[in-house]
Amino acid sequence: MKAFEVRLSFRDRDEKTVESTVKVDASNLPGAIARAAREFVKGLDRKQRFDMNKNGLEITGRSGGTSESTSHQTSEASTG
Repeated sequence: MKAFEVRLSFRDRDEKTVESTVKVDASNLPGAIARAAREFVKGLDRKQRFDMNKNGLEITGRSGGTSESTSHQTSEASTG
């Protein structure tokens, strides 16, 4: 298992940025992003989920915490 750092953010109805950085252990980057997104969305209430769906969710992931890998991978997705 590798350690990944995933940053998730979206704009809410008050035009404030809600963001969270999660460190996740997973075998690959897509798995880490999926796990972090699930945890992030579980912590939101109904109105925040609506704002996230309306304005889009920005996801940035990179590998971190492993001495073997020195390359950084970034993946961005927008829902809406």
